[in-house]
Amino acid sequence: MGYKTNSFVISLFFLCTLSGCANRPSPTQRLLNAGKSANQQNWQQITIKSEPFDLVSFFPKNITKQALLTVYFEGDGLAWLNRTTPSLDPTPTQPIGLFLALNHNASNVAYLARPCQFTGGSDAKGCELAYWTNKRFSEEVIAATDVAVDKLKRRFGAKTLQFVGYSGGGATAALLAARRKDVARLVTIAGNLDHVTWTEQHHVSPLTGSLNPADYWQQLKDIPQVHLVGQYDDIVSLEVTDAYRSRFISGMKPTIISIPKFDHHCCWVEQWVEIYMKHTNI
Repeated sequence: MGYKTNSFVISLFFLCTLSGCANRPSPTQRLLNAGKSANQQNWQQITIKSEPFDLVSFFPKNITKQALLTVYFEGDGLAWLNRTTPSLDPTPTQPIGLFLALNHNASNVAYLARPCQFTGGSDAKGCELAYWTNKRFSEEVIAATDVAVDKLKRRFGAKTLQFVGYSGGGATAALLAARRKDVARLVTIAGNLDHVTWTEQHHVSPLTGSLNPADYWQQLKDIPQVHLVGQYDDIVSLEVTDAYRSRFISGMKPTIISIPKFDHHCCWVEQWVEIYMKHTNI
């Protein structure tokens, strides 16, 4: 499998990181920016109908049907404006999950946004604030995403799947893998794999109504997994990933790799090619 680095994606990422995104783009502009990044890689955007949400997907315009399809899942996006104020639209200002997918230089790859991202936020079908706050990993969210994955799998003519999830998308990927029989590999980047530990660590309200990946270790124990964590990540720390791993019995514990000098955002996108090739060959 070949890979290349998208310099436009990296430049856009650094621009936002250095400025702190003080002038936050509107939801419409966020969609346009994502579409521009995708179009530069000759990718297309579609909206996948599901219930109760529609989900946005990006993938190459020219695909070749292969047995394995890799699906990238976006993080939580702009779920909160600050510690106490939820956003009205969780569309990410910097869709790191998309940028990672764009650097996965193969035709058998697709990206899925989370419900209500890129579709209109609280004005979109089925969307309520709870679905990107306390119910972000609810049964409704995971079931709708599962339907979207099935549709992508048919479009690509795939037989098996590799899931790659960033941040909260790591939880989505794990919860989906736990209910499917066609997942050959699970990879997470800064993945929130035990949100009970995560909310306790940050002293915030529990995600009432959300499924917790750590509770599904028995369904996940036979799936090859690698979980990448930034050494300096204070948003989803190694403690959260360790709490997930501690659920598994001896001899079946998944691989966790701490990446030196990385945090929750830096420097996954610009170094994804090297990281993927070095650490995910499991």
